[in-house]
Amino acid sequence: MTDKQGKTKQTRKPRGEGAAAKKAATSAKARSPAAKVEAAEPKQRRKRERAFPYVRILIGDMVLGPGKVDLLDAIGRTGSISAAGRELGMSYRRAWLLVDALNHMFPDTVVSAAPGGARGGGAKLTDYGRGVAAAYRRVEARARAAMREEMAAFNVLVDPD
Repeated sequence: MTDKQGKTKQTRKPRGEGAAAKKAATSAKARSPAAKVEAAEPKQRRKRERAFPYVRILIGDMVLGPGKVDLLDAIGRTGSISAAGRELGMSYRRAWLLVDALNHMFPDTVVSAAPGGARGGGAKLTDYGRGVAAAYRRVEARARAAMREEMAAFNVLVDPD
C-alpha cells in the first residue's frame, strides 16, 4: 500500500485463525484454577539466611543509624571528613551534610572540623562523639543478642558481628 507521497506503507497482516485460537486457549488455561495447580512447582525451602539487626534511633525528627555511626568511626580513624567519605564511598558533600546533621542532632558537638588551607584542615571526633558511637554500637550488640535468643526457635542464624 502507498500513501499520497508515493511511499510504501507497512500494514499489519491479519492474524490467522490458528493464532487467535491459540491465544484464546492460552488465556483460558491461565485463568482456570486447575491450570494453576498443574503449573505450580513444589515449593522449595529457602536456604538458611543470616540475619542482622538494622538499628535506627529517632532523635526528634532526625535518625541516628549505621551509616552515620560508620562515618563517625571513619572520621575517628582518618581525622578527615573527606578521607572518611572516600573510605565509605560517598562524596565530601554527603559526608559533610551527615556530620552537620549529627552536630545538630545532639546538644554537644560530635565532630569538630577545622577549615582547610595552606596548613590543612581536618576533623576530630570529640569525646562526646566517641561516646555517641560507642553507645550506638552497644545498642546494636544488645539487639543482636536479643535477635539471637528470640529467632533461635525459628532456625534463623544471626550474624555474630
